[in-house]
Amino acid sequence: MKIEQIYTGCLAQGAYYIESEGEAAVIDPLREVEPYIQKAERNGAKIKYVLETHFHADFVSGHIDLAEKTGAKIVYGPNAQPSFDFYSAKDGEELKLGKITIKVLHTPGHTMESTCYLLKDESGKETALFSGDTLFIGDVGRPDLAQKVKAELTQDMLAGHLYDSLRNKIMPLNDDITVYPAHGAGSACGKNMSKETTDTLGNQKKTNYALRADMTKEEFIREVTTGLVAPPAYFPLNVMMNIQGYDSIDKVMERGQHALSPAAFEAAANETGALILDTRDPQVFAQGFIPNAINIGIDGNFAPWVGTLIPDIKQQILLVTDKGREEEVIIRLARVGYDFTIGYLEGGFEAWEKAGMETDKITSISVEEFAKIAGEKTVNILDVRKNSEYLSEHVVDAENAPLDFINESMAQVDKNKTYYVHCAGGYRSMIFNSILRARGFDNLIDVKGGFKAIKESGKLKVTDYVCPSTLL
Repeated sequence: MKIEQIYTGCLAQGAYYIESEGEAAVIDPLREVEPYIQKAERNGAKIKYVLETHFHADFVSGHIDLAEKTGAKIVYGPNAQPSFDFYSAKDGEELKLGKITIKVLHTPGHTMESTCYLLKDESGKETALFSGDTLFIGDVGRPDLAQKVKAELTQDMLAGHLYDSLRNKIMPLNDDITVYPAHGAGSACGKNMSKETTDTLGNQKKTNYALRADMTKEEFIREVTTGLVAPPAYFPLNVMMNIQGYDSIDKVMERGQHALSPAAFEAAANETGALILDTRDPQVFAQGFIPNAINIGIDGNFAPWVGTLIPDIKQQILLVTDKGREEEVIIRLARVGYDFTIGYLEGGFEAWEKAGMETDKITSISVEEFAKIAGEKTVNILDVRKNSEYLSEHVVDAENAPLDFINESMAQVDKNKTYYVHCAGGYRSMIFNSILRARGFDNLIDVKGGFKAIKESGKLKVTDYVCPSTLL
């Protein structure tokens, strides 16, 4: 028997490959399915099942492509009604995989079709629980996402179902079972996830706030629904793609991998109204970019910020990337449902410059320069971190303009004033600056290194923690 967790840091997502006696199952696969197929081929195994824990909101699963390419059966638990061929497993049903058994545990709460898969080894011993978004390490799935798809569901109703699922289906299991969740820290599918990606169920019973033995249903509902922030706007759109189907990843890659000369790239942008997405390092972007391009660096929290800031998943996109990373960017966009990349700039920004095309830049200054200017005159400071980060600590007199609420934040900015913009480390501030620059805000100056560098320098006064209740 083989169990392998295939973890993708950008999405904080865990897919799983299970194999026994030449038969394999893949749980919650990512959009690009070739790695799973190749793994099975190397092992001389055939993929028999694609097991889906639920209709995912934060990424588009590769279930359809994987089934079509391998002949595997897509399996969901009860209540799932997708628009494609699948097997609807009953609660408690057991699926054979080589010499091992996978038991279906219907655990509604995160969503109504949420299902965990309990693995029994060759001897029949229960050894692993693939818990999807029902149980995380340190947390449980948020109960407010399914209501974005089905209005009749409320978060309190879902939280009540989740309480029952955890108490009746999961907590009675043996303590030595290993829990393999679908996500870890950094995912928006929970609020208190650990950086660890596996644990024993027994340890989770001791340490996970939502599994306290003496917890009433009312206490559970209150605790799991407190502190939830609005999910990214692309979540319900990804759910519908997972339910209704999508273009093959092969077609997406073919459409996106059109190498365009600078002249062709400019023509495509003008003719289609495509968004120009520049995925280079923020400081490299600042030194020169195509006018109106938006910077979301591929080496940061790329996919979630794309999903947060580009509202239409059918938006046509033209790419500017580091040389050799075009395919990677197209795949990572497709993981969250952005399937309409229509080409990339061949030779990158360097080719654009050599062709004598128009360029733009964003002024980015060091903390030392910023401190010197701020010491000589009153300046306008925009802190684009999340409100919770701002309340924890911030530069005195800085105004909070969170990137995740870009339209509301933009309304705070006067085009006629100069602003010094920072985030935590420099990634989000460049995104913010590039978006506003494309909308005609020309007086924004980026502070390199963000709040971390500001605090470490000791050159600017920083507030202590501000309790939200004191602001009322």
